[in-house]
Formats: sequence, C-alpha cells, structure tokens
Amino acid sequence: MNTAPGPLSLRRVNDGVFAVLDAAGQHVGNLKRIGAVWKFKAVGSTARGETVPGGGPLTERHNTVFDRPDAAEVSAGLLAG
Repeated sequence: MNTAPGPLSLRRVNDGVFAVLDAAGQHVGNLKRIGAVWKFKAVGSTARGETVPGGGPLTERHNTVFDRPDAAEVSAGLLAG
C-alpha cells in the first residue's frame, strides 16, 4: 500500500471538517463529520495540481470512520499496515 509519511496532523477548516496533512504538510484528505461519526475522505492531486477526490496515497483508507478528530487516532487508523 502506498501510504503518506506519518504521523498525520489535523488542521481545523470549520466545525465539521478537518484537513488531514502528512508529515511533510501535504494535504492527503479531510475528516468530515457525517451524523455522529467522522469519516476520512482521501484527496490526491494530479501533476497539474488538480484535486482528485478519493485519490492520493491514502485512497485505500477512504471512508474510514473515527469517533472524533484526534490526530493520534487518525494516524493510527490510516497508517496501520
């Protein structure tokens, strides 16, 4: 699996969205509150800088569910082999 370098960090966008960043500060997805859970939405980009929803190094982890936006838990859940 092609994973992003860890650990991952979270940057608040608004009350229902956190950007997920790899150790190099690259945006690899978003954590979005959907109902009572938080879902990871993978994001990649093309060589021309165009956004690719569901793409990127964590595409296999798209839609992973979390109880809360906690950077350590998100890193463990998304980077686990």
